[in-house]
Amino acid sequence: MKTATTPDKADPRGWLPGFVLLGVIWGSSFLFIKVGVAELHPLYVTLGRVLAGVLTLLVVIAVTRDRLPRDLRLWGHLTVTGVVGTAMPFTLFGYGEERVSSSLAGIWNATTALLVLPLAVYLFRTERMTVNRAVGLLIGFIGVLVVLGVWEGLGGAQFTGQLMCIAAAACYAVAIPYTKRFISDSGASGLALAAGQLITATIALAIVAPLAVGAPTPLGDLSGKAIASILALGAIGTGLAFVLNMRNIQIVGATTASMVTYLIPVFAVVLGVLALDEHITWHQPVGAVIVLAGVAVAQGLIATRKRPRLAAMAPEAELATDRA
Repeated sequence: MKTATTPDKADPRGWLPGFVLLGVIWGSSFLFIKVGVAELHPLYVTLGRVLAGVLTLLVVIAVTRDRLPRDLRLWGHLTVTGVVGTAMPFTLFGYGEERVSSSLAGIWNATTALLVLPLAVYLFRTERMTVNRAVGLLIGFIGVLVVLGVWEGLGGAQFTGQLMCIAAAACYAVAIPYTKRFISDSGASGLALAAGQLITATIALAIVAPLAVGAPTPLGDLSGKAIASILALGAIGTGLAFVLNMRNIQIVGATTASMVTYLIPVFAVVLGVLALDEHITWHQPVGAVIVLAGVAVAQGLIATRKRPRLAAMAPEAELATDRA
C-alpha cells in the first residue's frame, strides 16, 4: 500500500465516522470469532472468513476497474503474507477463543504494534531503534505481564489460549514488516495486494483444513448466528474494513489512521461484556492500558524527552489489512 500525502488539517466530519466504524468492525471481529468457533472448527471459521473477504474485495476490484497483480514473484511474497499474516493468525485467534474470552483476545491483539517493532528493527531492518521505541517496548512488556496476571501463577487452558492469541499477534508482527520490505513498493494497489493475500490464504486453508481436521460441519447443522458471524467476519471485518482503512489513510495519513489500534480493544471488551456476558478481571484492562501506553511512547505520541515527534510505526501499522 502506498500512503498518499494528506492535508495537515482534514475535516473530522469527513474521516472520524469511518475511523470509529473501523474500530467497531475490527473490535467486533473477536465476538464473531467466539460465536463461530462454538459450532465450527477454527480452521473452517478462518476458511469461511477469508473466502467471504476475498469475494467482497473481488467485487470492489471489478467495480473500481482495478486488477490483480500479474508478477509471479509478487505472488510468491503474497503467499507468505497470506499464510503467515492471514491464515495463521486468524486460526490462532480462533483456537485461542475456544479457551479465553473474546474480550481478552481483543486485548492481546493490541500487542501487535509492540511485537512488530523489534522484528522491523533487527530482522527486516525497515525501522531503526530509538529511545522512545525502547522505552515503549519496556512499558508494553510490563503491560503484557499485567494482562497475564503473572503473580497469580501461569498454566491451564486459559493460559494456553492466551499464548495462542499472543502467537497470532506475533504472526501479524512478522507479516507487517515483511510486507513493507517485499510487497509495498510493488506498484500494485493496496486493494489488489489485499485481495491477492486473501486468495493465497484461501487456497492454503482449502488444502490444509480437510487434511488436518476432516470435513467441515454440514451447513445445515450450523445456526443462523454462526453463519452470519462468519460472513460478517469476511465481508465486513475483512473486505469492508480494508476499504475503510484505505480511505482513512488517504484522508488523514497513516499516522492518524493507525491510531485505530487504541479503539479495537475497547470495542472488543465492551461488545464481549454486553453481547456475550463475558467477565474480565481488573488486571486485564489495566494491563491493556499499559500496553497501549507503551505503543503510544514507541510511536512518538508520548515523548520520553524533548525531541521532534517521530511517526514511529505508522508505516508498519498501515500495511496491516486486518487487526483481528
